[in-house]
Amino acid sequence: MAQVQTIAVIGAGTMGRGIAHVAALGGYHTILEDLLPNALRRAENEIRGNLDKAVEIGKVSAEDASAAFGRLRYAGSVEEAAREADLVIEAVPEEMESKIEIFTLLDKLCRPGTILASNTSSLSITEIASVTYRAKKCVGMHFFNPVHKMKLLEVVRALETDDDTLATAAEVGRRMGKEVVVIKESPGFITSRINAMIGNEAFYMLQEGIASAQDIDKALKLGLNHPMGPFELVDLVGLDTRLSILEYLHKSLGEKYRPAPLLVQYVKAGRVGRKAGRGVYDYPDQKTEEKRAPVAKAGD
Repeated sequence: MAQVQTIAVIGAGTMGRGIAHVAALGGYHTILEDLLPNALRRAENEIRGNLDKAVEIGKVSAEDASAAFGRLRYAGSVEEAAREADLVIEAVPEEMESKIEIFTLLDKLCRPGTILASNTSSLSITEIASVTYRAKKCVGMHFFNPVHKMKLLEVVRALETDDDTLATAAEVGRRMGKEVVVIKESPGFITSRINAMIGNEAFYMLQEGIASAQDIDKALKLGLNHPMGPFELVDLVGLDTRLSILEYLHKSLGEKYRPAPLLVQYVKAGRVGRKAGRGVYDYPDQKTEEKRAPVAKAGD
């Protein structure tokens, strides 16, 4: 099993800063990268705030929180972040083109032994890894939002992922405090495949006027013991992200995953969830999430 001391996280959005939080708390030297300075400042403030809250409620000692924050560094370029890393976790938006672009660049910048992981929730790790010369060292690490609270990590084995890479990713996840499940690559993995269908059916029900969003959420929470209703969850994850997943599953697995027209309409209207201040529900006090700037290609 490979020795991991330094982890680089590419992208300081909601998922990236959460992954950096748990990596640092797990004892790893952690470099969080984003091309947007404001995204890094926001990430630093949020991580500090979440660590302070964990100390306040007794989940983390003040010493451990301080040590974790001290293990965090911030980088304004992929090259700066990747050159020292033993493991790089990509956490850019859920678009195949963006992930392939990042992996192509990482393959050129990282040391030969560095493991490359994608936080994709549904896309093919095999396809992403195919643009590199290290497919055996590519793996999926699917975290869940909010990363510092959610216990699950799906470690995804692509076609050519070797045993050492798989074992290393699982051990890193456990050190981050996660319960790890290891799965063979399949569209949507376990959770996204099932959750996308539940959430899509909820949109069809809302579209047909069967019940209000509030009552559909209440029914699943109280009747099926779900911690969040499907609309509360999609607002947290992002309707645009959910739509992207459904479009991929529809293409890969067939008609049962065709996105509900109402979901498509919401996304076209810019109602993409908490990060935009409006999704199925309104969040008037929520600040809009900054989008990651385009990645500069090697040689640019």
